[in-house]
Amino acid sequence: MAKHEKSPELKEKISFLPDTPGVYTYYDSEGKVIYVGKAKNLKRRVSSYFNRTHDCLRTNLLVRAIADMSYIVVPTEQDALNLENSMIKEFQPRYNVLLKDDKSYPWIVVTNELYPRVFMTRQYIKDGSKYYGPYTNTQIARTVIDLIRQLYPIRTCRLPITKDYISAGKGRLCLQYHIKKCKGCCTGAISPEEYAGYIDKIKQILRGDTQELLNYLMEEMGRLAMEMRFEEAQELKEKYTLLEHYQAKSVIVSQTINDVDVFAMDDDEKDVYINYMHVRRGAVVRSVTLRYRRSLDESQAQLLAYAMEEIRQTLGVEYDEVIVPFVPEVEMPGVSFTIPQRGDKAKLLEVSQRNARQNKIDVLKHMEKNDPDLRVDRLMERMKADFRLSELPRHIECFDNSNIQGSDPVASCVVFRNGKPAKRDYRHFNIKTVVGPDDFASMREVLTRRYTRLMEEGQGLPQLIVVDGGKGQLSAAVETLESIGLRGTIAVVGIAKRLEEIYFPGDSVPLYIDKNSESLRVVQHMRDEAHRFGITHHRNRRSKSQIVSELDDIKGIGPKTAEVLLKHFKSVKRIREASLEDIAALIGPSKAQIVKDALSD
Repeated sequence: MAKHEKSPELKEKISFLPDTPGVYTYYDSEGKVIYVGKAKNLKRRVSSYFNRTHDCLRTNLLVRAIADMSYIVVPTEQDALNLENSMIKEFQPRYNVLLKDDKSYPWIVVTNELYPRVFMTRQYIKDGSKYYGPYTNTQIARTVIDLIRQLYPIRTCRLPITKDYISAGKGRLCLQYHIKKCKGCCTGAISPEEYAGYIDKIKQILRGDTQELLNYLMEEMGRLAMEMRFEEAQELKEKYTLLEHYQAKSVIVSQTINDVDVFAMDDDEKDVYINYMHVRRGAVVRSVTLRYRRSLDESQAQLLAYAMEEIRQTLGVEYDEVIVPFVPEVEMPGVSFTIPQRGDKAKLLEVSQRNARQNKIDVLKHMEKNDPDLRVDRLMERMKADFRLSELPRHIECFDNSNIQGSDPVASCVVFRNGKPAKRDYRHFNIKTVVGPDDFASMREVLTRRYTRLMEEGQGLPQLIVVDGGKGQLSAAVETLESIGLRGTIAVVGIAKRLEEIYFPGDSVPLYIDKNSESLRVVQHMRDEAHRFGITHHRNRRSKSQIVSELDDIKGIGPKTAEVLLKHFKSVKRIREASLEDIAALIGPSKAQIVKDALSD
């Protein structure tokens, strides 16, 4: 079966997907959800559907039916698993088969009884019991229950123990009591208050505070090792390892949150992106991001109010509790606004914020793809701000000295236009006036030669000069520009290698640009290009000088003649072995005789 061709819009969406965990949703041509999937890496996983033909017929049919897609980014792979589960149950997609029945990830429940039980279940029943999870790793859930039962003598029977049951004397002490695994709840041998103390500690563990369990396991491992019971100690070590990776809660599915709506915001200079998430029965089931173009000086509170009203009208949402980063500028009777600072609600708000930010990135990528100049303009504005410039740095030049062991000192100048290398404009400089390895003097010579010539020829000057080095090289550059009358015309900065700090004239404290900044990446690229270009020229010059030195000593043979001979014969040795006639064919009989006589000595 051939690959099914998709629309340009869908292809573009897939190309913009982030390399992060998340859940993707496929829709058919009628807008119906037909598949929900999880991914550790959204871009890699979704792309795998469309870049090949699949062995499974059902998968090929799914790919053929996909007309559109959406996605939600989440912090962890476990959150992706939980979100996938809840969305499959909400939408019942046609092509999902594993989770369409009532089976789900397991929970650990603490029952609402006089003497609560603690066990694993896949059914969530609203009877006042407390549920913890869900657990995407069943083995971890079983380990937690097993260890809890080792620590605390809680009952495992299903008897309906009430005060009347105990008063009627219906209980009988069983084996669990005699092996000290239960305190005899069925006969009232332990009071409900004392038993509740055990349950409080168990709930603490299930909320994620596993340190008590870990300490217990560590002590037991040590005791068993001292008694040389290594196999039993190894079993406890495996439980300890599982418990270290134990996560009691999920941001995406939480039993501390029931039905709420979440709004978060991200923006740039012109647009505002507001993400809306609906949480139903503790699980995220919908995520939508709205984009607003600022027309006046609207406040964030006003824009959030617009978004809430639009969601209410288009999706028919009736708000009860709304989680927000700040209170919107709107009156909604009966609606409570929560601005969480910590806990599950704060984490949920962060997930919504993450999706608003990702949508902004997607829109920006789309705009730059359709208008490549937009990215250049944005980069220029960013660099103008980062490097404190008065104009956009459309033309930047970077200088680097190459001086290995003091021989053949050279310098390089690389030119970037609109943030990209302009390799035709690169220039080499052989240092002429400096004796010995003096980088500062070399920088002065090169800058003087470069910009004196550009001014004499009437060529355009750069808006920014970058020198490879710290305060010393920068000072040399500033002095040079001042001496040739360009100090106020061209901005100059220095980039130090060790920590990638940027130095400005007259400022002893360097600027540390964000490592992910596009401005820093451009300057690093320039510095690396200048270094590469300079080193290459330096090596060629040293190599050439070493090869032609013997020919240079021959009176009457100039550099061009020597170059012709070396280009043809490849080495001085081959020139020496060549016949007079072969040499004469290249440089004429008189020069050939001079070379032959000189090399025969």
